[in-house]
Amino acid sequence: MSATRKDATRQRAIENLDIIKRFTLEISSINCHLEEVRQLWGKTLGISGPQWMILMAVSDLDKDGGVPVNVVSKLLHVDPSFVTTQSKILEQKELLLRAPSPFDARVVRLSLTDKTRKHLASLAEQYKTFRKCVFDEFSERELAEFTGKLATLNAKLEKACMSVALTYNL
Repeated sequence: MSATRKDATRQRAIENLDIIKRFTLEISSINCHLEEVRQLWGKTLGISGPQWMILMAVSDLDKDGGVPVNVVSKLLHVDPSFVTTQSKILEQKELLLRAPSPFDARVVRLSLTDKTRKHLASLAEQYKTFRKCVFDEFSERELAEFTGKLATLNAKLEKACMSVALTYNL
């Protein structure tokens, strides 16, 4: 079966679902595509998709002085021990620096190495093309509004998950 035919079959099946199920499937599909992109970007540095996400979080959050591990873990919705383990691997690959906080030695702060910054700079044009391809239909305002709605939905889903877990003592 050709890719176009598979897409048409999938689209017909999706159109017959109720809107909540369809929404859930579309979000799940988007996540799969994003995961594939993270894996591909990670391969450019010889790292995994989750390791790429750690580097991206540090890149976005570091305002001169590093980012605490717990801040990265909260942003990525993963356990701090995962970020600690993966950041040690990234440090061994000379992609990330780990240093104790000057204010509290128990806190480890993460920052990018010059090698990583240079690599990210070399990918800037490809990233710009990717971003344009994916988000070209949205104005900045529309994308900000949509992202805000997704954040609200995410917060509600988090509360709903806790409620279900409490209801069933999970």
